Amino acid sequence: MLCSRLQATSVAIGENFPIPEIVAIGGQSDGKSSLLEAFLGFRFNVREVVMGTRRPLIFRFNVREVEMGTRRPLIVQMNHDPTAQEPRCRLQEEDSEEYGPVITPESEVAQHIMKRTETHLASIGGPAVSAKPIVMKVEFAYCPNLTIIDTPGFILKSSVEWASSLWLNVVQEVDPSFQRTIFVASKFDNRMKEFAERWEVDKYLAASGYLPPQVRPFFLALPKDRTASQSSTEWRKQMAEVDSVVFKHMREQIKGGFDEERFGSRVGFQNLKKFLEGELARRYREAAPHTLAVLHDRVESSGRELAKAETELKSIEDVASVRSAAMRFASSVALGLQDLVEGSTDPDPQQHGMTTDEERMASRLTQWPGVTGSVVPPNAGLKLFGGAAFERCLNEFQVAANALRFPSAVATDRVANMLLAYKGRNNFMATSRAAEDIARQTAKEVLGPLLDTACSRMAFVIRRMFEIAADRAVAAGSSRETL
Repeated sequence: MLCSRLQATSVAIGENFPIPEIVAIGGQSDGKSSLLEAFLGFRFNVREVVMGTRRPLIFRFNVREVEMGTRRPLIVQMNHDPTAQEPRCRLQEEDSEEYGPVITPESEVAQHIMKRTETHLASIGGPAVSAKPIVMKVEFAYCPNLTIIDTPGFILKSSVEWASSLWLNVVQEVDPSFQRTIFVASKFDNRMKEFAERWEVDKYLAASGYLPPQVRPFFLALPKDRTASQSSTEWRKQMAEVDSVVFKHMREQIKGGFDEERFGSRVGFQNLKKFLEGELARRYREAAPHTLAVLHDRVESSGRELAKAETELKSIEDVASVRSAAMRFASSVALGLQDLVEGSTDPDPQQHGMTTDEERMASRLTQWPGVTGSVVPPNAGLKLFGGAAFERCLNEFQVAANALRFPSAVATDRVANMLLAYKGRNNFMATSRAAEDIARQTAKEVLGPLLDTACSRMAFVIRRMFEIAADRAVAAGSSRETL
């Protein structure tokens, strides 16, 4: 209960509480999601004809996949909430950190997951699987605080022994000595029917020849009944009954029984759950001192910030003080602008400067009108700001203007209109005046769009200067002095 409260408090203030995470890896249809469902204490039945989980489902509690593997990994974070007698399931939005409304009843969760999976796969071209996870947050009174990641199942081309499957190599890549790995043989009820004598079952339970001696796997069976209308209470009761059936068979149907002293604690879901809950309790106890220290620091920091905010709120009641602070801030920004225009090495050009290409993209002015070739001004690759960026923009305009091609001829009608009009008013200067006006008008038509673009680019440079100057003014003074 204490760990749950610590976790909830940490999440609420944005701190990371070290919740243990388990990655479920195995072959397709090995029952990974069914096992997760058993831990979570209720069923929500992801059923598909081809595959079940095709995206990672990042759960804040429960994930389920039946029949044919996963198409998206399922990352399940179980949150133990004693007040939640019914599961509270919420899916995280695909492109944000926000969660949607609670899905009720929980049997509808499967439809939401499948719909989201199909939509996502279609949007990326319709592959069979996707690495983008589905995130689901579930709070329930009958689950531990734990994160479980249900991955897409491996498709094995032939029937293989559980401990020599393809996924064993994957596990060894991240945990070579299996110190952080828990092996679980699901569907043990099918396999145990093949044993007739004690030595056979003991040899299988020992996993000799497959795993190192220090590795002790778990063996369990899950209920066969997949009735969608099962309540969470009925499901948990059925889980306990299956364990009893497994032990009864091994004690009574196998000649000599089995080495219960050696293997009894590794058989059945309840024993696996007990083992994991013990590990969780140990890890939470180890993490608690650090978490309490972090929360204590946050409380003290928040107290200081509140006291500072109260002081500032009182200070702004004085209108003259506020006016004075505003004037100081405006003066600081103006001086900063002057420094940037005249040239300054502060702030860092790598952080605040832009190359010509970056400046074009940020201002959304990527082309010079009428110029077909590339326009590369001097120092195009340097990160500049302030007066230097302004000067480079002027140089870029000059390069663009030089690249323009002016009309080689002027329409006769246009020349005639100008020439005759001037001749009627002043015959002596008609020709030169008409030529001047035609040249002026043609230059305006050709260079006008370039001038508009140049002004917009330079306005962007000036806005950037103002933002930099304002940031410097804020960094140079207190919040009260800079408002």
